[in-house]
Amino acid sequence: MPLQKLSRVIISGGGTGGHIFPAIAIANEIKLQNPEADILFVGAIGKMEMEKVPKAGYDIKGLNIAGLQRKLSVKNLSLPFKVIGSVLNARKIIKDFKPQVAIGVGGYASAPLLYAASNMGIKTFLQEQNAFAGLTNKLLGKKATMVFTAYPEMEKYFGNKVKVCGNPVRQSVLDAVDKQVALQKFGLENKKTILFVGGSLGARVLNIFLNDNYQELLSSGYQIIWQAGSSYFQAYPELGELNKPGLFTSAFIENMNEAYACADVVVSRAGALAISELAQLGKASILVPSPYVADDHQNKNAEVLANKNAAVLVKEADVRENLLTTIKELITNEGQLQKLEQEVLAFAMPNAASEIVKHIEQAL
Repeated sequence: MPLQKLSRVIISGGGTGGHIFPAIAIANEIKLQNPEADILFVGAIGKMEMEKVPKAGYDIKGLNIAGLQRKLSVKNLSLPFKVIGSVLNARKIIKDFKPQVAIGVGGYASAPLLYAASNMGIKTFLQEQNAFAGLTNKLLGKKATMVFTAYPEMEKYFGNKVKVCGNPVRQSVLDAVDKQVALQKFGLENKKTILFVGGSLGARVLNIFLNDNYQELLSSGYQIIWQAGSSYFQAYPELGELNKPGLFTSAFIENMNEAYACADVVVSRAGALAISELAQLGKASILVPSPYVADDHQNKNAEVLANKNAAVLVKEADVRENLLTTIKELITNEGQLQKLEQEVLAFAMPNAASEIVKHIEQAL
């Protein structure tokens, strides 16, 4: 019996590139297999998905939802009303759109949308990017048909619903580009180059480190590509004026395949998407996990790689003392660079999007 192709799909979630870009990759795979498919995204009003999704060519509707503030805050007083309102709005969106399935990728909007969908008899699917499942996905997983993970041993959270498929990565990141051509686009020479990526929203600790140490790195003969994050560019407009020989700064790098092609070492947060990109491209990296994310999941992501000698782990608390030395030692050690590049490839799952779509179609 032939598989039933996906034709009407809601994909919900966002907040960061780590949620948005895998969602777009899944949508692109659905369209690749069925160009006539109708796909609707549901995000959170005011979050970056409301910009990135339309730019990728898809319609999106916004819910007035926010996350729980982990510190005492008056914002939490309005949260129950936002949740109720978002669930009601989600029910209307589902009733009007009539999807075959709803796919949640994490982020504020995925909870009310998938909760409403499961209660309306719509099959729901989760894509859990991290090595540690968050509270929302653990709750949503109870009614989900399947849960797609990037790491093994996630059955402890989701039982036999788990399918280990990896994290879908944007094709634009994987598109091959000549290193010399890429270096020229960033105004750089053929020298050892370090790429600093603090995630789509930026990382304060890496920006402070670079502000304090970029001159030392340049004087040591290295080049820097620095994605600082839009919020930091707004707060510190002088960042945009730092560009000089050997240093390229930007709020957000659209052509990440070119940035990766330039990099001999990548210094990055340990978001699941960043790790999946590093794995597929076979890049040597120093991971600086954010300690501010739910359930410390970035540290758990980084530990999985560090324990397999597939990345170097530097805790945020140790950045000031250790990161500069770690960078210098690694970038001059060709043997260790090659070892990291080789070992991280074991974490690559290049067919993640097609595997996810295949499993969903089999479940229809």
